[in-house]
Amino acid sequence: MEPFILKNESFLSLDPWVKANPGLVAGMTTKHGGVSKGSFDSLNLGFHVGDKLEDVQENRKRVANLLDFPLNNWVGAEQTHGIVLKKITKLDRGKGARYYEQSFKGTDGFYSNDKGVLLSLCFADCVPLFFISPEVGMIGTAHAGWKGTVHQIAARMIEAWGKEGISPEQIYVTIGPSICEKCYIVDNHVINLVQNILEDVDIKPYNLISAGQYTLDLRKLNKLILLKSGVPAKNIMVTKFCSSCDHELFYSHRHGQGKTGRMVSIIGWKES
Repeated sequence: MEPFILKNESFLSLDPWVKANPGLVAGMTTKHGGVSKGSFDSLNLGFHVGDKLEDVQENRKRVANLLDFPLNNWVGAEQTHGIVLKKITKLDRGKGARYYEQSFKGTDGFYSNDKGVLLSLCFADCVPLFFISPEVGMIGTAHAGWKGTVHQIAARMIEAWGKEGISPEQIYVTIGPSICEKCYIVDNHVINLVQNILEDVDIKPYNLISAGQYTLDLRKLNKLILLKSGVPAKNIMVTKFCSSCDHELFYSHRHGQGKTGRMVSIIGWKES
């Protein structure tokens, strides 16, 4: 079953989680329903791609109103394809919401158990990871491009939650809209790094298509990393949406040849 359901032109809700957890807002924006022009048409939420600041701010206000989650309660990151995670509290609200310069530096993942905080990260092909432990109210999101994936940002989140007293069996993960294996071609350098972390896995998430060229399934690779980290298979959902195949709905860095906008992953508990 597809976990992401299009609720309107601008937002896909992570429906199974939202229905099971009152007060939860979780999902992914699309590229429709905003004011950005040209390559950023129209709901670009990324500050760092060359779009007009006022257009990005207006787009963010529209999403905030749509979700009934004030923009002042959002947090955002300066994503660097690393594996740094930041635990967020209410005191962090607003950082990176309206200005890129105020976002968390060198950060590619957030987690929090505070209500009234919306965690957001930008995407345009990389894999958005959503995390929840309903028993304790912990939520999180991470940005996993090939660098973040091979350096196992997914496992880092499981480890971080372990230090909070949350076992892998208590954690649910959804792998969101991102580039599929058919659209994602990589070279030997990337595959060598992938092989280093999958020595004991029989079915590999890549295929050779020509000399030094491989298709790579980043979503499957992240799922394998989560399974190795102890998250039960029944706790993991994977989307069928591809940001490149479905470029009419999503921004895609590869399809747009590097000139495109950004969607955001969103997860947060509303205040009562």
